[in-house]
Amino acid sequence: MTIRKKKRFIAGASCPKCKAVDTMMLFLENNVEKVECVECGHQMLQPEAQISKASRAAEQVIGVFKPE
Repeated sequence: MTIRKKKRFIAGASCPKCKAVDTMMLFLENNVEKVECVECGHQMLQPEAQISKASRAAEQVIGVFKPE
């Protein structure tokens, strides 16, 4: 049984497949975060923890903005 929770739209996001703007919906399905385009049905899954850690390893902080 598929359980979907908390559908939220992502303002200003465009679909990588059909290029439609403001059609991307974020939701949880079986405790996995997914994004789906309501225009064409294209879906993207949350990357696994190992993949996101590897992609962030080479990033460096240039500076921190501290408004006064």
